[in-house]
Amino acid sequence: MYTLYGYPKTRSVRVAWALEELGLPFDFNLVDLKQGQHLSEEYKAISPASKIPALATPEGTLTESAAIVTFLAERHGMHEFIPEPGSFERAKYEEMMLFLTNELEQPIWNLAKHTFALPKEQRLEQMRDVAVWEFKRVLPVFSSMLGDKEFVCGTMFTMADIIAGHILAWAKGSKLDITLDGKIDNVAAYAQRILGREAYERAWRKEMANLPE
Repeated sequence: MYTLYGYPKTRSVRVAWALEELGLPFDFNLVDLKQGQHLSEEYKAISPASKIPALATPEGTLTESAAIVTFLAERHGMHEFIPEPGSFERAKYEEMMLFLTNELEQPIWNLAKHTFALPKEQRLEQMRDVAVWEFKRVLPVFSSMLGDKEFVCGTMFTMADIIAGHILAWAKGSKLDITLDGKIDNVAAYAQRILGREAYERAWRKEMANLPE
């Protein structure tokens, strides 16, 4: 049994989604960000960076969503959700994961930080414009990497699709245009396909069911 520490509409849905895809039971432990529970000493003992998600396993606790979903796939879903270690396909998976978390996600996170996540005195108005500019620059790169493939790594749905799907959902929720005024069309079609998976819907509903009134 796994315990997922998270909060609805955050990166924790990535881990919930992975667990649902793998058919693994888990407990969801709400960390109420609005009440500052992530800053408590109790939670810092679980996640020293005060970040969510965190996944408690029988062997210890893991943080960083990309690392968590990769671990889950290697432990429970080899040959179905992640390519074989040492293969070229696995290298392309790792390449995509690094691109997604280091490049595609960062403008959206910067936009969030300078809109609401950082203390008001640390937010910079200009950084929001920079974040939008960066997203418009990097999205065509993702579009090119995706091409006409069904999934980001080819014909196999992998944990990289979970990360990509959530990033694109986050982008749309942040009012970012994932078509760049109609200049690209494969990204929006991909997002619709990936975010329509039943496991994503189950993960979303399970997290939202724990949202405080």
